[in-house]
Amino acid sequence: MARTVGDGDDAAVTPARRLCDNHGVSCRRLPQFVAAAAVAVTLVVAGCASAPPRLDTLAPVPPTVPGFIEGYLPREALPDSTVLLGPPPAPGSAAMALDEAVYAQTRALRGTSRWALAAADADLHFPLAANVFTCSLDAPVSDEATPNLYRLLLRSLTDALLSVSPTKKEYRRPRPFVVHHDASCTPESERSMQHDGSYPSSHAAVGWAWALILAEVDPVHATDILARGQVYAQSRVVCGVHWLSDTIAARTMAAATVARLHADPLFNAQVAAARKELAALRAQRPPPPPAHDCAAEAAATALLPPLVP
Repeated sequence: MARTVGDGDDAAVTPARRLCDNHGVSCRRLPQFVAAAAVAVTLVVAGCASAPPRLDTLAPVPPTVPGFIEGYLPREALPDSTVLLGPPPAPGSAAMALDEAVYAQTRALRGTSRWALAAADADLHFPLAANVFTCSLDAPVSDEATPNLYRLLLRSLTDALLSVSPTKKEYRRPRPFVVHHDASCTPESERSMQHDGSYPSSHAAVGWAWALILAEVDPVHATDILARGQVYAQSRVVCGVHWLSDTIAARTMAAATVARLHADPLFNAQVAAARKELAALRAQRPPPPPAHDCAAEAAATALLPPLVP
């Protein structure tokens, strides 16, 4: 008759018995114990094999046009602005009357520090644009010290720009400075903007997308960050290159785009990495100061309270 573990021959069963004793099980149940252990090992190995690969958040990204790189999302994955947005305000409507009133109100800011801030906000090229939110973050942003945060802003810029492009092309709304034969705060760009649709505002979409993303990266400063996002959008109205309703529509598309970005694993990994970078930067003693004169920025911002609605 075949012997089982535990039946005679102590020399043969000592290693097996020791294994049983160490794990608190009966040697007569060794086959079940070994089977259970084998299943556990198999599950651990399978779990390791199915774990998602670590994402390289700083891998090279192809450029689109000089100074810009590809976003996180392919074009077909972006929210459709032609579905989410209606047409711009019609002539004679209450909404158009509000646009005209706000445009007239902000002409008084020509030549002020708020006008200068609007001109500075118009530049979307990096590295300058990386520090639009430096004062609300209370920290500088650079490719050297905060490469993931820098990359996060640079790539999401492209997604936000592309999200409003179909509606801009569909309506080709004339810009305020064109309608009123007036000057803008960026005269060097007026020729190219004369035939580029005003609705929605590309800059405002970028600024509000950045504000939403940075508020997630740095929730402690969320209110200041979101307030700067509002100011950034209003800069386009102050500059005379967009109507108020252009910026409101832009914020809708920015929010939709950021919501879609949260389904992208690389975007989420970059947000997490950017959060760690910012914490490490602030842990320095002393922490590096913001890249701009924040007192001057605050004084310029105070010249124009938040616009309605």
